[in-house]
Formats: sequence, C-alpha cells, structure tokens
Amino acid sequence: MSHSLNEIEAMSKRAARGAGLSWGLAEEAAKGTRWLSSFGFPGTELLAELLNLNDRIPAIDVSPVSLRAEVWHAPARRMSPLIAGASLSDCAARLLERGKITMENVSLPLLAVPFMGGAALRLGLPVAAEWEGARLATDGKRLCVQASPEALRLRQAPTLVFSAPAEMTGQQEPLLRAKVCEDSWSQLEKFAHRTFAPATEESRLKGAGAGVSDND
Repeated sequence: MSHSLNEIEAMSKRAARGAGLSWGLAEEAAKGTRWLSSFGFPGTELLAELLNLNDRIPAIDVSPVSLRAEVWHAPARRMSPLIAGASLSDCAARLLERGKITMENVSLPLLAVPFMGGAALRLGLPVAAEWEGARLATDGKRLCVQASPEALRLRQAPTLVFSAPAEMTGQQEPLLRAKVCEDSWSQLEKFAHRTFAPATEESRLKGAGAGVSDND
C-alpha cells in the first residue's frame, strides 16, 4: 500500500496514544514514523512492533534512569527508542558538550534516529547514531546511511551511541509518499481503536438513528 506522509503521521499518532503513550510522546512517535517513512524505511512496521513489545508496560520501566549518567540504561534493561530519542533531543546541548551520549539495550534503534534530527536542528550541526552494523547521520533535513538491512531492523542494540558534530556522506532526500506494509497498518489501526470511547446508552440516544427504541 502507498500512503501520504500525512496519513502515516495521523495513524501513528492515534496508534501510539491508543498504546498508552502520552499525547506529547505520541506526537513525537508520529513525527518520527513519518520521518523514517519519508526516507524509505519501514516506519509503520517498526512502530507497530514497538507498541506490541511495550504494550501495558509502564513508561518509567523503559525510560533512562538518569540523563546525567555516562551510559543511559533503563530499569527493564530494555529502553524505548521513543523515550530515549526524545530525551536525546532535550539534551542536545549536553551532547555537543560531551561529544557523545551512549545508551544501552535500546529496542529497535532505528526509531530513535528521527529524534537526532531535532537535536541537529537545535545545534545547527549534523548528529550521528551508531550501533552494530549501522551508522546514520543527519542535519535534520537530509540523511546519510551506512548500514546493512539486518542492522537497520535490529530488534535490540546492546549499545547505541549518538555523537556530534558528525560528517555527512552520501546524502538522501526525503519523499512525499511511502509504501506501507498492510499488516503493520492493521496493527496500528487496532491500537488506534483504543482511543475511541465505548458506546453507552446515553451516547446512542444522542446519536443518529432510533437509539434504543424500535419504530418498525
């Protein structure tokens, strides 16, 4: 299937919210999924996989314990790339000061990459992300990729390192539409459905139709 980036962002936002993410993080997840999709990556597949992986798990369990630590890690020994990425963007100045920020056991690390685009725009300098078999760099608008397909779909990165400033080599430009896996779209729809309020007798009476009466 082919979807516009606007459609992908809207569906991702509803799905992320349905999976229990805060509205703010759901918006960031949607923007990130859109960003990845615009560069030809399976953004919706990665998001659907992450939402299933962390479904019903408290956010604090997959969040960095401390942003001041030399190495970031999460209590569950599995860090959400969305929370880690959003934290990285907030710590852009610290990234430049240190030169790098290292994280441990990050799930689906490619989902953290869009957030370094935000950090790059804040710093006015390219930022890079590296894990086993992959190195990506962005200035916030363009993307450089040196990675194997297997590394890009890695389920969990033992070590994920962000660094700045970074060198941009072999740049890709974003597209306006993206191909989407039907199965991942269906999974996102299921999560999005959770945002719909269940029907009640009062809502049915206020809605169209005969309500609870039968006029036939």
